[in-house]
Amino acid sequence: MTERSTPPPAPVSALDLVAAVVDPGTWRCWDEPVPLAAGDPAYRADLLAARERTGLDESVVTGEGRVRGRRVAVVACEFRFLGGSIGVAAGERLVRAVERATAERLPLLAAPASGGTRMQEGTIAFLQMVKVTAAITDHKAAGLPYLVHLRHPTTGGVLASWGSLGHLTAAEPGALIGFLGPRVHEALYGEEFPPGVQVAENLLANGLVDAVLPAGLLAEATARALSVLCADDAGSTTAGVPAPAQAALAEAPSAEESIRRSRRPDRPGVREFLRVTAADVTPLSGTGAGERDPGLLLALARVGGTPCVVLGHDRGTRDGTPVDGAPARGQALGPAGLRAARRGMRIAAELDLPLLTIVDTAGAALSREAEEGGLAGEIARCLADLVALPAPTVCLLLGQGAGGAALALLPADRVVAARHAWLSPLPPEGASAILYRTTERAHEVAERQGVRSADLLAKGIVDRIVEEEGDFLSTLGRVIGAEMAALRASDRRERRAARRARYRRLGGPDRAQ
Repeated sequence: MTERSTPPPAPVSALDLVAAVVDPGTWRCWDEPVPLAAGDPAYRADLLAARERTGLDESVVTGEGRVRGRRVAVVACEFRFLGGSIGVAAGERLVRAVERATAERLPLLAAPASGGTRMQEGTIAFLQMVKVTAAITDHKAAGLPYLVHLRHPTTGGVLASWGSLGHLTAAEPGALIGFLGPRVHEALYGEEFPPGVQVAENLLANGLVDAVLPAGLLAEATARALSVLCADDAGSTTAGVPAPAQAALAEAPSAEESIRRSRRPDRPGVREFLRVTAADVTPLSGTGAGERDPGLLLALARVGGTPCVVLGHDRGTRDGTPVDGAPARGQALGPAGLRAARRGMRIAAELDLPLLTIVDTAGAALSREAEEGGLAGEIARCLADLVALPAPTVCLLLGQGAGGAALALLPADRVVAARHAWLSPLPPEGASAILYRTTERAHEVAERQGVRSADLLAKGIVDRIVEEEGDFLSTLGRVIGAEMAALRASDRRERRAARRARYRRLGGPDRAQ
């Protein structure tokens, strides 16, 4: 838990937020005037005072502008207008803006700052959250990006509806963000809410938001994310370029050599791969449901010039420095990591983005927590999601590929392997222990099992091998980018049928054993 060490930030006005995000001179307001129709005199007086205080006629502003040159729809709450609360007029304004963004195929940036439902309007105001949520759902179903920036404060029904549906979600530094506001909690339960829980930084630590960003950095982050989420081909080095043919392969190393080399502490992993091959990288934090697992990295990126969702095993860094508290090169993958992987699959499916999975794992977590967290079920659901995913999929077998943690990320339209990558039902030591009650015959067992990249290629499990020589990672990036670009250009039905057929025929009579 993160204790609050400084006072919460002063609320940023809706128009100041808009000015910080959109390119100068490009803002176009979509709002039509809202009549002042409140029957209750006290409520009418509150509305008049809010209008005079803010210069706005309601608690939300909507419109469009350009963010680094790209048209983007924006909806933002004005907290100084009755706490940014959502009544009937505000709800209707939000829905019309979302529907217009959908009709004009614009990505949508939402910037809530709200106490939730407007109590003066009662239950009918409460139900506005349903229709706003439905409009957002339609927007996402149309394959359009939805980004959220949670501002100080965001609570109640707004957080529990359109504030929590983003493909990506950021939060303002120090912002109070929570379902039940602390004042309401104290009034209902007679005690203060535990400090430090409903703070943006604590949400980030627990995988509930993807970043903590001040308004001044929001435009850059939005532009970077949308360059991937909108699947732009501008600047791509691979768009329309077929994947290069398989290069001539050197003599295959032994299983023992590949296993040893895959475990070297200086071997590049997923982070090094992205640093060399990717641009416009936006890391995503956890499942978005209060879980993080340092064993899995989830990000948006352009790999080899092709926009994609990346999810891969993250076992640490080459220099031995722990990542997020994980032992270097030794972080096992648990249920939360697999749920984060499935979040990445959903983003790829909703926005029709290529999905790149990167396999490099010594195995799944073996613990009471993993078992009680449903590890086996999450592996099964990853497999089910991947084999049926409508988006193009490429798997990079980068290093170790041990057990169910590797299998969960493997099924793809195309599988590329580094020369010393391998794939096995268990770590070879485990297989040796099962067969011989000793780990000393691990490499002998691995050789017999056919775990090497050359064996995988011969059996149709892998489509191509990239030798580990020269500028190895750059070569991998070019190959992966071209593979994804070629898949993007293919027919979706044919691609999914071919994927099913690929795995159906493994081990069949038409495949050499």
